[in-house]
Amino acid sequence: MSVRIDGDKKGSVPAGARKVLRGPRPETVPSLVGRAATFVGLLNIAAGIFPRFRASRMHAVTEVLPGTTGPFAAALALSTGVLLLLLAHGLKRRKRRAWRAAVALLPIGAVAQFLYRHSVVGVLISIALLVLLVRHRSEFTALPDPRSRWKALANFILLGSGSLGLGLVIVSVHPGRVVGNPSIADRIQHVMYGLFGFEGPVEYAGDTSWTVAYSLGALGLLTAITTIYLAFRPEHPAARLTEDDERQLRDLLAKHGARDSLGHFALRRDKAVVFSPSGKAAVTYRVVSGVMLASGDPIGDVEAWPGAIERFMDEAKAHSWTPAVVGCSETGGEVWTRETGLDALELGDEAVVDAADFSLSGRAMRNVRQMVKRIERNGYETRVRRVRDLSVGELERIRRAADDWRGTDTERGFSMALGRIGDPGDGDCVIATAHKADDDGSGEPGPYGDLKAMIHFVPWGTDGMSLELMRRDRSADPGMNELLIVAALQAAPKIGIEHVSLNFAMFRSALARGEKIGAGPVLRLWRGLLVFLSRWFQIESLYKFNAKFQPRWEPRFMVYRAHGDLPRIGFAVMQAEGFVNVALPRPFTRFSRSHRQRPCAHLTASEGERAVRAA
Repeated sequence: MSVRIDGDKKGSVPAGARKVLRGPRPETVPSLVGRAATFVGLLNIAAGIFPRFRASRMHAVTEVLPGTTGPFAAALALSTGVLLLLLAHGLKRRKRRAWRAAVALLPIGAVAQFLYRHSVVGVLISIALLVLLVRHRSEFTALPDPRSRWKALANFILLGSGSLGLGLVIVSVHPGRVVGNPSIADRIQHVMYGLFGFEGPVEYAGDTSWTVAYSLGALGLLTAITTIYLAFRPEHPAARLTEDDERQLRDLLAKHGARDSLGHFALRRDKAVVFSPSGKAAVTYRVVSGVMLASGDPIGDVEAWPGAIERFMDEAKAHSWTPAVVGCSETGGEVWTRETGLDALELGDEAVVDAADFSLSGRAMRNVRQMVKRIERNGYETRVRRVRDLSVGELERIRRAADDWRGTDTERGFSMALGRIGDPGDGDCVIATAHKADDDGSGEPGPYGDLKAMIHFVPWGTDGMSLELMRRDRSADPGMNELLIVAALQAAPKIGIEHVSLNFAMFRSALARGEKIGAGPVLRLWRGLLVFLSRWFQIESLYKFNAKFQPRWEPRFMVYRAHGDLPRIGFAVMQAEGFVNVALPRPFTRFSRSHRQRPCAHLTASEGERAVRAA
C-alpha cells in the first residue's frame, strides 16, 4: 500500500526535515554527567566504608572528588555517595529536578571539604563540576514523571534493603577494632539499631565506634528523609482522557475508524492523547515505567499523522520518556519510522476473518464444527446483539459476570482492550452470549440468570468489529469461545459486519515456519523457545486457537528507538498488558468496583486462555 504523507496543514515542516529533527539524538552531556555521578558516588561510598581504601592509592583520587570530607567525615562521604547514586539516573534522563539537586549538593560538598580538610583542589573540582552543570543547564529540561505514593514505599524497601546491606559491610570491615567475636545476628541487630540512631551490641576500640554509629545513622536518616519526601510531596496524577479528548477522538473514529482494527481501543480512559496541530489526527498513549507507550496506528487522517507523531515525540523528549509503539500496522510502522527515524520490529499477526467467506463446512473446519454441534446438543443457545439493544437488567448481569468470571486479581489487556462494557458511548459494540437453563431441579436462577459465557466486540469502522473480551462460567462446557465466535461470524452479515478481527498471535510466523519440513536449526530453536514460554504467556495456544477459523493474517509491529531500549519496553508492555503486576496488594485496594477502571482483556483474558487450553 502506498501512502502519501504531506504533513499536517498547520505548522508542518517538510517530511525530510522532520526525520532529521525527530531522529534519535545522543544526549552526550547528560549521559556523561550521570556516569560521573555514579562513579563519584561509588568512590565516596567506598571511601566512607573501607579503612584500607581510605589509605590506598585510590584514596588519592577520592580526596579531590566532590563529597568526600576527610577521615572524620565517613558518614558525610557515605551520604553524599548514596545521594549521587540516586541522582545519577535522573541526570542521565535530563531531569530538571535531578539537576537542581546536584547543583545544590556540589557546593555543600565543596564547603565541607574546605572546612574539614582545607582541600583547595577538591573545592576547585566541585566548582568545575558545578560550572559544567550550570553551563549545560539547557540540557536538563525534562519534566517530572507522573507521581505515585507507591514510589515512597518502593524507595523505603529498596533504600532500606541497601542500607541494611551497606550497614553489614560497615560493621564488618573493622575486624581489628571489634571487641570480642559477635555473631551475624549481633551484627544485624547492631545495624538495625544504628539505622534508628541507637547503639547496638557490637563494641569497637577507639574512635571506630563513632565512625560506625555516624555512618549507620546517616543511612537511616537518608532512608527516612527520602521516603517522607516521596510520600508527602504534591501528587502529580497520571493523565486521563478528558470528555473533550474523547469527543474529538470519537469524531476522528467516525471518519477514519475503518483504517485500523485497534482504533476504538484508543478510547480507553487510562490513556492520554496528543493531537496534531490541525486536530485531524491523534496518538493515544500511557506512560509505564518511563516508557511512553502508544498502541496501534495514529487515529485520523493519514496525511495528518506526521503532525500527531511530532507532538508525541516532543512530549516524550520534554519528559525524557522512552518512546515506543506496540501493535501498529505495516502502514503505521512505515510512517512512524519515516517521520522519526525509529526502528520497527515485527511482533506477530492479527487474525482477521471475512464474514462473507466464513463457513463451517470442509475438512479444515471439522474440529470446530464438531465442537459447536456437541455444545448445541447439550442445550446451549447463543444470542448476538448490539450493546444498545440490551436491557438495563441484562447489561448489569453481563457486567457482574464479566467481573466475577475473571480468573486473576489483575485484568489483562492494554493495546487491544477497551476496559469497560456498556458505556453510553459504546452502543455500537457487539456482545455474543451463550445461555443454558439450569437443570439441577431447584428452579432457582443463578446470580446471572441463564448466562454461561460472553464475548465482547468493539466497532472497527462501520462494517467491522474487533474482539475485546472473552469470559465464561467455570462450570460451562469447554468450547464456549469457539461457540460464540462462530455465532458472531454467522450473525455478522445480519448486523452489517463484513470483517472481524480476532486475537493477536505473537510471533506467529516463527511458530508456523518453525514446524514445517526444512526449517533450519536457528528457526527450530527459536520456535522451541516460544513453545517453552507458552507455558506462561499462551503464545502457541493463542496462535492455534486463531488458526481454527482460517483467518487471513495481518502483521503487527513494534516501533522503538534503540535496541538497548527493548528490554525496558518489553517490561513496560508486560506491565501495561497485566502480565507484571506492581499494584498494591488486593487487601489494601478494596475500592468500590463502580469507581474502578477495569482494562478488560482482548486476547489474554485468563478465562479465555483456560478455554483455549481446554479445547
